[in-house]
Amino acid sequence: MRTKNQKLLGLTKAGIVAALYAAVTLLLAPISYGSIQFRISEIFNNLAVFNKRYIWALTIGCAIANCFSPLGIVDVIFGSLGTLLMTGLSYLLSRKVKSTTGKLTIAVVVCTLMTWTVALELHYVSHLPFWPTYLTVAIGEFVSMVIGAFVIGIISKRIDLTK
Repeated sequence: MRTKNQKLLGLTKAGIVAALYAAVTLLLAPISYGSIQFRISEIFNNLAVFNKRYIWALTIGCAIANCFSPLGIVDVIFGSLGTLLMTGLSYLLSRKVKSTTGKLTIAVVVCTLMTWTVALELHYVSHLPFWPTYLTVAIGEFVSMVIGAFVIGIISKRIDLTK
């Protein structure tokens, strides 16, 4: 049974990740939105394979960041649902994987492939062509996720991210 202190610590960790995701996205807003985006804050998506608390933290952080999106409420709803879907799927697929490298590889692949949700949103709202948009968003996601996998991999050697 978890104590109140453990629950509070878990909530605090989730809050910090949500705040970091939103802050990094907004700090780099010119490259965080649109058909050609390089959302550096996506590096935090790698955390989802370690603990399910980060699924909700990232979804909330994304929702906060998307409040400032040029797409407005549509991005708040559907962009956040996309994050919930990609991080949740990463978590589920990596649960039986023992190696950190394997877990992070799953996160990189799933999150990169799942950017179709962003491309679809941009296609319907901004009338952008789906496939070129999917390609550019996926490239930005892949680069962010790979950088994040290296950083989170190094951090996970010093800090137990599962707790």
